[in-house]
Amino acid sequence: MKADLAIVNAQVFNTFSKRFEKKNVFIVNDKIYHITADEIDDGQAAAVVDAKNQYLIPGLMDIHMHIESSMTSPSIFSEAVLTHGVTTVVADAHEIANVFGMEGLKAFFSQPSVMDIFYAIPSSVPSTTPELETTGGFIGVEEVKQLLQHPKVIALGEAMNFNGIVNEPDSLIRQILRAVQTERPLMPLEGHVPRVSGLELSKFLYAGITADHTHQSPESIYEKITNGMFLEFQKKSITPENIRVVVENHFYEYMAIITDDVMADDLLKGHLDANVRLAIFSGMPAEQAIYCATYTPARRMGFQDRGAIVPGFKADFLLLNDVESFEIRAVYKDGKLEYTKGDDIKYPAVKPDFPEHFYHSLNCRALTAEDLRFKVKVSEKAVVNVIKISEVGTFTEHVQQEVRVVDGFLDWENSGLALIVVMERYGKTGDIAYGFVDKALYGKGAVATTWAHDHHNLMVMGTSLEDIIAAQKQLLDMQGGYVVVQGGEVQAVCPLPVGGIISDAPIQELGAQLMEVRQAMSKLGYRNSNEIMSFSTLSLPVSPVIKITDKGMMNVRSQMMIPLVEGEQF
Repeated sequence: MKADLAIVNAQVFNTFSKRFEKKNVFIVNDKIYHITADEIDDGQAAAVVDAKNQYLIPGLMDIHMHIESSMTSPSIFSEAVLTHGVTTVVADAHEIANVFGMEGLKAFFSQPSVMDIFYAIPSSVPSTTPELETTGGFIGVEEVKQLLQHPKVIALGEAMNFNGIVNEPDSLIRQILRAVQTERPLMPLEGHVPRVSGLELSKFLYAGITADHTHQSPESIYEKITNGMFLEFQKKSITPENIRVVVENHFYEYMAIITDDVMADDLLKGHLDANVRLAIFSGMPAEQAIYCATYTPARRMGFQDRGAIVPGFKADFLLLNDVESFEIRAVYKDGKLEYTKGDDIKYPAVKPDFPEHFYHSLNCRALTAEDLRFKVKVSEKAVVNVIKISEVGTFTEHVQQEVRVVDGFLDWENSGLALIVVMERYGKTGDIAYGFVDKALYGKGAVATTWAHDHHNLMVMGTSLEDIIAAQKQLLDMQGGYVVVQGGEVQAVCPLPVGGIISDAPIQELGAQLMEVRQAMSKLGYRNSNEIMSFSTLSLPVSPVIKITDKGMMNVRSQMMIPLVEGEQF
């Protein structure tokens, strides 16, 4: 049979020996046909590409990620991520599901893409319960059963409700798990298992959840893997001390490299390829890093047609100039050249198509000064509950602080704390919740967003009453996104008009806007390794230790509400 394409003189990665061998690769249609070290004869292939000793590896596969974290559509995302060598993803679209439910998922499923996009069923919409957070959409057992029939659905997305999984046998998440295990018993069940060990870890595993992608430590890696849990390493878990545990114990078979969340500005610089480079830099042998970004993720998700360079598998592959630096020279999808180093990111030939009402989704009133004044009973100082952020990661601490009382009102603007406000935005309850945040903004100003994990209500945080009101107004005017205000003046905006979480602008434009927001936050004193993610997850009630929704501040583990001021309610 005459091949459509031959890649000759390539150092081909053999997944099973984990070695590079000088070979020629023949492709027929969209699949690999034959691999040989024999000399190629004239006429064996319609087209021949001389790799000139470049390294040929399978296309990268990201099995735990959220397209919405890049704040763009599947079509735009595909074009951007192909340039980073990613040819297959398994997306958990629980962000768009939290805003629009099944309609949002169907809109995502229908978007065309060059790369292969499969989906995990959002198992946590909402991430906790409707009593603890208000969402626009809801995914229950019946919705899950419908999604199980969709050909693009291959996994259950991260199960997050700790109490529901561990302590409540009849909770919604337990019902969802049972439905999936009954109808698709071989389907992978993904978990969100931060800081869980011992008996509680066993309870997660007993419920059928067999993977975790959250922030790991050397101790958690050893405990989870030796208890049978598959680990998916995102950037914050790829550290020298963590990789050392993997290398010393030969844990490669039980892990994959993933991204989880990549912001739009970071996407311009790298995606899964950046995490592969980081793993190599952190001490993982390059061949094992390639294996854990191609074959182990394919095996975890049950793919039988990708993840290795072997006959019969899809012709998804990369050419690298160098393995250690992981410099991508070319990307092939289905045997076709899609990217060569130096090419610009393409904008999809067809503009992303969303229903018109997706662009008008904020049903929320404007804040007033009265909303931000808190009358208390005590005369001099009040004890307030505070969310204390960290400079690395998204974990928080619960602390208390005294705030001066002036004329019967909290003098919070002069307390050194930032006020955080979460407003229900779907027109269901009109609820407003308040909290205080320490180690956030050191200058006078405000930050606001509708990209608030995972319920995506409107969230604004500031140290100035006037700036909070101005930031919230700007957010309403542009129907969602990110806003930074200082001194009453808007310093940076990143519009996300599709459901308040997605832009249909070119990724270069979106990335530049988000970078301006990040820089403006930094100028206000926000200190974190990822300012955007840190702020946006202050509203995520499944991420330790204290977070806030439109229902109020809560202890994530116990799911008990925490008052703004001790002994008083607002």
